[in-house]
Amino acid sequence: MDADPLAGEPVFVYGTLKRGHRNHHWLAGASFLGERQLGGAQLFDLGPFPMAVAGAGASATPAASAAAAGEATAEGEAGNTTAGIHGELYRVSAKGLAQLDLLEGCPRLYGRHWLQLLDGSHAWVYLGRPRQVRHAQLLADGLWRLH
Repeated sequence: MDADPLAGEPVFVYGTLKRGHRNHHWLAGASFLGERQLGGAQLFDLGPFPMAVAGAGASATPAASAAAAGEATAEGEAGNTTAGIHGELYRVSAKGLAQLDLLEGCPRLYGRHWLQLLDGSHAWVYLGRPRQVRHAQLLADGLWRLH
């Protein structure tokens, strides 16, 4: 029996999990749904990997409370966010999502949040905290490039 292509969870990735980057193999078996953008957040260069952080005034629902709280969007105040963080959307199995949580150090290094993307779709997104990027370079164009 073939797996249901609609089964699984949507996950937005913006760094080392993207196609052509060193951790993309963690998405083996996931369905690529296309390129997307996340608004209301800023992207920072931490050297070996990037970290997105919700912009000022953004609303993000942590994974632990997403079901209870409903859907949240990330909408920052003008001037406090990039035009959009560029990334890719995948449909990932429950097992794959658990493996991504381990890779991303969730919930200690990154939190997993249910957010609305700029095209209106929703996905899980791994976000850091502002204190983690206080000395990091802002990537104002919202695009993580190969180093």
